[in-house]
Amino acid sequence: MVQLTLEQIQKKSLNRLVGLNPVFKIVMEKLIERCYARGVWIVITQGFRTYAEQDALYAQGRNGDKRPKVTKARGGYSNHNFGFAADFALLLRDGRTVSWDTLKDDDKDSLPDWSEVVEEAKKLGLEWGGDWRSFKDMPHLQMVFGITTAQFRAGKRPSQTQLNAVLARVNELKTEDEEMTAEEKAAFKALQKRVIALESANKLTKVPAWAEQACINAKSAGVLDTANDGSYDFYRMITLLDRAGVFKKGDVA
Repeated sequence: MVQLTLEQIQKKSLNRLVGLNPVFKIVMEKLIERCYARGVWIVITQGFRTYAEQDALYAQGRNGDKRPKVTKARGGYSNHNFGFAADFALLLRDGRTVSWDTLKDDDKDSLPDWSEVVEEAKKLGLEWGGDWRSFKDMPHLQMVFGITTAQFRAGKRPSQTQLNAVLARVNELKTEDEEMTAEEKAAFKALQKRVIALESANKLTKVPAWAEQACINAKSAGVLDTANDGSYDFYRMITLLDRAGVFKKGDVA
């Protein structure tokens, strides 16, 4: 196991960020940074592709090629061709091997690393291919502003107002990050792990009356999705955090 710095992680994706729309490139750089802060390492495996590169990829697995098919899109029919899409993979702790295992928990926080990446991606306003109904593309992320590939081919691009809104979102998340020190984030992450462990033991059938308001505050702060089926220790922990004012500060991320 090696310990890579954020700069070392970022360098591994530099070549794949070339050709992306400048604002989309900033978003992907921010995604790498935010995932690293959570203990998850990622690399960008695919970025901008020319029409010819897209056609070559489309040909894989067709016309006698025995390799598996990897795309349904010909040149001009993928958002990669316009610089608004990228694919990612997890970078394992040897610093060299990549993984597409969506259940892997390399940072040992009881959460699948892939889901943590997707969570951060959506905070940045990215669309995830895993949410698509007809064809789930788990490594795929894009930001297309409602523009179809046909419109992209015709020359349409997002307005400056739309791009500015994306930059504002990135800056807003940066401000939120700065509200907690690195030590505070580490301490809170440790608490989150403790909560996960406690939640799995001695679950109560309903939220105790004395913990109801604390759970409401925690949900409002975005820390809890649901307060159901927790243990006594879980509700006690949430109540103590609430009494300490953690959920009222609005700085838990």
